[in-house]
Amino acid sequence: MAKIAFILLCHKDPDAIIKQAQSLTAVGDYMSIHFDARANPEDFKKIVAALGDNPNVTFAHKRIKCGWGEWSLVEASIYAVQSAVEAFPRATHFYMLSGDCVAIKSAEYAHEFLDRRDCDYIESYDYFQSDWIKTGWKEERLIYRHWFNERTQKRRFYWMFEAQKRLGLTRKIPEDLEIMIGSQWWCLRRRTVEWILDFIKKRKDVMSFFRTTWIPDETFFQTLVRHLVPENEIEGRTLTFLMFSEYGMPVVFYNDHYDLLLSQDFLFARKISPEATELRRRLGVLYSSEGQRFKISNEGRSLYNFLTSKGRIGRRFASRFWEKESSLGRERELLIVVCKKWHVAKRLLDRIRQMTNIPCIEYLFNEDSCALPDLGGIQSTMGKRHRHRRALMRMLFDYYDTDRLIVCMDPANLDLLEDFGRDRSLTRILEIECEFSDEYLIGHAMRVGLAGERTPPETLQRLLPTVRNDMVHESDRIRDAKLDNVMHMREIETLDKNASIVSKFLSIPEEKAYEIVNHDHLYAD
Repeated sequence: MAKIAFILLCHKDPDAIIKQAQSLTAVGDYMSIHFDARANPEDFKKIVAALGDNPNVTFAHKRIKCGWGEWSLVEASIYAVQSAVEAFPRATHFYMLSGDCVAIKSAEYAHEFLDRRDCDYIESYDYFQSDWIKTGWKEERLIYRHWFNERTQKRRFYWMFEAQKRLGLTRKIPEDLEIMIGSQWWCLRRRTVEWILDFIKKRKDVMSFFRTTWIPDETFFQTLVRHLVPENEIEGRTLTFLMFSEYGMPVVFYNDHYDLLLSQDFLFARKISPEATELRRRLGVLYSSEGQRFKISNEGRSLYNFLTSKGRIGRRFASRFWEKESSLGRERELLIVVCKKWHVAKRLLDRIRQMTNIPCIEYLFNEDSCALPDLGGIQSTMGKRHRHRRALMRMLFDYYDTDRLIVCMDPANLDLLEDFGRDRSLTRILEIECEFSDEYLIGHAMRVGLAGERTPPETLQRLLPTVRNDMVHESDRIRDAKLDNVMHMREIETLDKNASIVSKFLSIPEEKAYEIVNHDHLYAD
């Protein structure tokens, strides 16, 4: 059975550290603590006094001063790992934590999880080929030497970098290493840890190299694990749930995130707010509990992205350069069917194809699989379709040799509706307003990743009002845009009323429009 030795790097809040250690070791797991030598000495004395008699707790054999982006964070980790290996011979796994990490599963679940597969859990992506680094330096982190802390010694840090750059003082990466990058929150088997400790004793050149790289805690263990361990024994993921905002800042969890955290496919989470005392209490009790069953839905990231995007919709002061392409043509008519239920709009288009000779294209700006003719590659990716929207539409008019064209769009595509709606061509918009049952909304939430098959019913019930309001909000935004020639076809309206609307939209006799809308299953889910 798995037994975990937690490697804890910390620098503040001694009371929280004591509680964290007591909670995690109460069920038989272990902990090795490195408390930053730069921190308050009285805090360290308090921790030692509270935990010194705990046989399942040890301390790094050497304490050093740590700084963000420095080698010191890796060195502190190594010291804590060395002490854990020596103090806890029964430990099977070594799990890197910080004081901001809290268990979101029981120890029973964590041990069973680690017993399922004999592997190491660590993010390790190809440093140069992956897009793990979104902005800023990449190669510069490695080929130049970094002796100073970028945050506390900024002038020295950048002066030294510029000096090396001017003089061409680059260095080579150790030839037998493929540099990898990933999260520093890993869980490694004992055998892997012992291999790493043996490797660093023998390879002083590698240690010297990493000692002067920038932010080595994202590359050191990640590189060595890939170098030493067979690929089929590495699971390229972290077991610690963490998210970042669009500004690159860690997402902080609060008291009302308890159910969401428990449903994620991870063992720990960070960062927990210091003010979230009730969340910390409930999760602290959880780790030592028995018989707990967890329904894993794993929708945390998609839920976060969905909810934080609300209320951030603004308007640009000027159009993008690709939106300045010439008009579709004054003599042309673009007819846009807008509907959240895509299958309803597609059924309506099928009826229009049967009853008219107007070319119809489905959700070309939403579905990659939408059938389109070969237009020289402009239609090949969704990005190109959006960037060159007007050029694409002109080419479709030309391809079908028509002055009238029908396309489908999602209500969320307000930017497209505004762009085409204000074109010099005649643009008509038909919004189909459907009723949304709870079953449909649950299916929609699952399709877009807001929920999963195992999402608890109570979580779904809390989510449904938000999803429903979001759909109403999209429709309201279309009204607020005050576009010309917008018509509304409603599921709850009579056939005669909807036929009249479709007649105006398509400029066809009402009798023919009635035949189009007279479909028994037009709105069926």
